[in-house]
Amino acid sequence: MRYVFAILHAHQFAALMVAEKGLGAMVSRSADGEMIVPSLTLSGCAPVRGSSGQGVANRGGRTALRNLIGHVISGYPACLTVDGPRGPRGRVHKGIGDLSRQSDAVVLATVVVPTRRWIVSKAWDRMQIPRPFSTIHLHFSEPLKCGSDESLEEYRRRIQATLAGLESVVDPEEYQYSEPRLPGMNENVSFAKESSVAGSWANRTGDIAARAGTDRYQKVA
Repeated sequence: MRYVFAILHAHQFAALMVAEKGLGAMVSRSADGEMIVPSLTLSGCAPVRGSSGQGVANRGGRTALRNLIGHVISGYPACLTVDGPRGPRGRVHKGIGDLSRQSDAVVLATVVVPTRRWIVSKAWDRMQIPRPFSTIHLHFSEPLKCGSDESLEEYRRRIQATLAGLESVVDPEEYQYSEPRLPGMNENVSFAKESSVAGSWANRTGDIAARAGTDRYQKVA
């Protein structure tokens, strides 16, 4: 099964610490993106420069998206910071839906929560940085896939609502800082709360391991 992880921009540094080789990650051309590329490369991930948000034509996003689609089709998972690079926090952009549909991959809404962390409270996304020797918990939704009669906008809103519902369950302290009145943010959140945590995995900071439900993610044969 092909799959794509949908994470918040605030969680990218924590997610990097549990990323495995082969994971494709679209990285913005912003200053934040520049900081994370060397670490991605060292961990064996495949950084693809661009943006999944607004102005994709001007920032190489379309080319990056095509490259990431090819990466997923070849059998590797991918990860997108779905509200980046400029937010607002929790507002899912359309790139994740395009990637999922064109690569025939499911989306796993994913919330990353370190047990001990620093929060950059003045940043738009409230970036979180795991403290040394903390444990990083990854929480996953059920697999999401675009329905045959579902538009990309409807799919985007469903991913957004699922991710919001998941964060509201596993990290309510930070969830309160997401945009609460965005279209689609709160619809179906009550349903998402009931079934959002389909799988969880905990890792010590520095361990290169991650898990989606019961399947360790790796190249699909």
